[in-house]
Amino acid sequence: MPRSISDHDYAVLAEFRFAIRSFLHFSEAKAAEAGLTAQQHQALLALRAAGRDLTIGELAERLLLKPHSASGLADRLHALGLCDRVESEDDRRRVMLRLTAKAGTLLRELTEAHREELVRLRPLLSGLLDSLSG
Repeated sequence: MPRSISDHDYAVLAEFRFAIRSFLHFSEAKAAEAGLTAQQHQALLALRAAGRDLTIGELAERLLLKPHSASGLADRLHALGLCDRVESEDDRRRVMLRLTAKAGTLLRELTEAHREELVRLRPLLSGLLDSLSG
C-alpha cells in the first residue's frame, strides 16, 4: 500500500519546483545575453555533451522535439555560424551536426556561468531532496 503524502512532501515539491524554475529563468536570461534562445543553448549543450556529431533525429530525441523541429533549429544554428552540417563518414546520405569553434567558445562561457549557479543551488537542492520522507 502506498505511503500517504505529508504536508511536508507538498512543501518540498513546491520548493524544488520553484528552484528548478528559478534555474531555468537564470539559464534563459544567460542564453539571451549571449544572443541565443534557451532551445538553441540546449541544442548546443546536447551536441557538445554527446562527444560526437549527432544526426537531426538524435538531436530531436535529446531535446524532446519532432525531427522537423530539430531540423529547423539546426538551420538556425547553422545560420548563426554555430553548427555545420556534414556528411556522415559511414553513410553519405546521412547528415551529421557538428559544433563550430564559435559555438565552443560561446558554450564554454555559458557553461561556466551555469556551473557557478548550480554550485550555488546545490545545498538547497540537496537539502530538499534529503528532506523527503520515504
